[in-house]
Amino acid sequence: MHISLEGKVALVTGGSRGIGKAIAAGMIEAGASVMISSRKQDALDATAAEIGGDIATFAANAGEPGSAEACVAATIERFGRLDILVNNAATNPYYGPTLEVDRPRYDKTFQVNLAAPLFWSQAAYEAAFRDEPGVIVNIASVGGLRAEAGLGVYNLTKAALIHLTRQLANELGPNRVVGIAPGLVETDFASYLVDNFGEQLAAAMPLQRLGDPEDIANLAVFLASDKASWITGETYVIDGGAGVRST
Repeated sequence: MHISLEGKVALVTGGSRGIGKAIAAGMIEAGASVMISSRKQDALDATAAEIGGDIATFAANAGEPGSAEACVAATIERFGRLDILVNNAATNPYYGPTLEVDRPRYDKTFQVNLAAPLFWSQAAYEAAFRDEPGVIVNIASVGGLRAEAGLGVYNLTKAALIHLTRQLANELGPNRVVGIAPGLVETDFASYLVDNFGEQLAAAMPLQRLGDPEDIANLAVFLASDKASWITGETYVIDGGAGVRST
């Protein structure tokens, strides 16, 4: 099965590294033009140079008001359209018991992980998807489907993002809204878990390895493509079978 995104334009938040970088590269390989956004311009420039292809950059903090509208406008100005939004940017400033979180870190986690996907989706819809249906891909986490020590606040945002995916799919058809819930993937973002527990967790998985960013990118490219044209509202777990072993 050949998956093509020829003629499509994608915008990927958190696109300078990790899963977002892999998704951007995968979409370019499939023929799309891609705008990547993250906070640091130098990181964006390095990623764009590494990936190559029809790629552009826009430095923005995903959680700051106004960032979404500005980046969506820049994408349409650069490429003439927008077909795919990937809400990938995330943060996790707090690790510990849920009841011990302080308000600033609680607020930041929800601002970036939940409010940002909502308002970036709003900006994409108002500027592009209202007239020409597109696809929104939300990067959630398996943590949104279970309880875990230390990650309660982060997982609350991902559980809410999974529901937001269903809610927006219900409201925005014929636009499609889909989600991906990765397990533990070897990225800088997950370096604490990978470095301290990765070997042990991989050994317990049926597939005997942690995830690679390209594993998530492959699924994102498929879900964003016309091959998935009858899929909306669902969030797909991709975790090397870890969930199967834990039930």
